[in-house]
Amino acid sequence: MVFMALTAVLLCSCSLLKREIRVDAMDTFMSFEYYGDEAVGGRLKKSVRELDSLLSVTKRKSEIFSLNKSGSKRVSADTLDLTGQAKALCVELSGFLDVTILPVVECWGFIDQRYKVPSKKEIRSALKSVAFNNIELSGSRITLKNGSRLDLGAVAKGYAADKGVGLLKDSGVKSAILNYGGTVAAVGSKPDGTLWKIGIADPDNPSGYVGFVSCKDKIVATSGGYERYFEKNSRRYIHILDPKTGFPVDNEISSVSVVSDSGVRSDALSTALFVMGREKALEYQLKKSDFGLIVLTKDKKVCVSPDLRDSFTLTSGDYTLTGEQ
Repeated sequence: MVFMALTAVLLCSCSLLKREIRVDAMDTFMSFEYYGDEAVGGRLKKSVRELDSLLSVTKRKSEIFSLNKSGSKRVSADTLDLTGQAKALCVELSGFLDVTILPVVECWGFIDQRYKVPSKKEIRSALKSVAFNNIELSGSRITLKNGSRLDLGAVAKGYAADKGVGLLKDSGVKSAILNYGGTVAAVGSKPDGTLWKIGIADPDNPSGYVGFVSCKDKIVATSGGYERYFEKNSRRYIHILDPKTGFPVDNEISSVSVVSDSGVRSDALSTALFVMGREKALEYQLKKSDFGLIVLTKDKKVCVSPDLRDSFTLTSGDYTLTGEQ
């Protein structure tokens, strides 16, 4: 009996060991911290690398690369699933998100990093094939009509987060924080029962934080123009493009963070609400109310949706909370 009790204690202690792993994938640096079996880390790495190999727009062996070249292709369950979710979100978000925006992204040089300011004629030409309604799904086949090409970058990390959370839960892991580079999943709570604290990056100092959200079993995605951009003639052009105009977004927002149960939804919304602008973004959150919203503005204001008022803590003296909503 003593031996059995000791064995149980040892097994329990093993499951609570802190594990930390890192991986480069999806053009970003990812870090995972979890409490559980060491082998789970290897499965997490494998999962995100497999998704990267399927969804990349630049890797020649990826399904998306092949689909964009051929216009029609039978794809894996993951590629089909994410494309279906992405199209539904494009419909919901009335085109403020459009995952066929790749030709415009290429125009600005954000794919090959040969940045340039394209002419209005070039942008108009690229926009002709930007239309999420050109995506057709039938069985395991995706077809892109009218020359459209797919870029799932706005939702890929969120999908990876959803898959990672599912993998951990299936493996019996009850406590983890998974950082997919701008998309962070909190699995359960900390081992001591307290909530995870997810930092909201300071756009003027990405290594610092404006504040943090206390949560469990949520996925937080942040979109901002402070990490990927180029400057020309004293003007900054960020990588977040407006699908309706083809131009980089230039509004009062510096970043948008969305808190929800779904990585894909958090990812998609953070991008689309950034494009919408502060007023429309806040109105949209009130209308839907199935996600939490934090908007940072260029004039150092923090707008927090009512459902996050008790969860968000402001730590930066440079910012002030507004009374909106």
